Amino acid sequence: MSVARRQLIRGFGLAGAGAWAGQARIAVAQPAGGSAVPAAPTTGPLAEPAGRVILAITGKIAITNDGDAAKFDRPMLEALGMASFTTVTPWYDGAVTFEGVPMTRLLQRVGAQGETVQAVALNDYSTEIPVADFARWGVMLALKRDGNYLTIRDKGPLFIVYPYDTNAELRSPRYYGRSAWQVARLVVR
Repeated sequence: MSVARRQLIRGFGLAGAGAWAGQARIAVAQPAGGSAVPAAPTTGPLAEPAGRVILAITGKIAITNDGDAAKFDRPMLEALGMASFTTVTPWYDGAVTFEGVPMTRLLQRVGAQGETVQAVALNDYSTEIPVADFARWGVMLALKRDGNYLTIRDKGPLFIVYPYDTNAELRSPRYYGRSAWQVARLVVR
């Protein structure tokens, strides 16, 4: 196993190479120049959003920037360090590449201490996701699909996705139901 792959597995918190058995490819997103996107510090105060807030996190979190909430604009999320993977989903034809923030990294940044996360969409759809899923499966909060920012019409601005091709277990109604799109809020419980 390459050094880059070991670092990536560690970054996603995956237990071992067995999570790579499927066809999905998971990689650290890289800009055109070829170097890895640097991640923002994972400790200390959380900056204030400079642009439109696209995500609010509340609940059992230790780091906030607006009362009891941690609010993020797109640049703040991207500054946490982007990753990508390619997988087949039931919502798109063929394999697609998602880019976004690993959920483990996002929760670490806000000092989350809960066992579940309730993802709430713009239309108030909600789903409960065990926090353990994030490290086990390398779950991502996607901002892009095939290089383009997700729009509301295309399940954006944020879409919680699993690397469905890495394990047959992920290709089931249980995990598809946890894959919330148009995510606006996360509540850590």
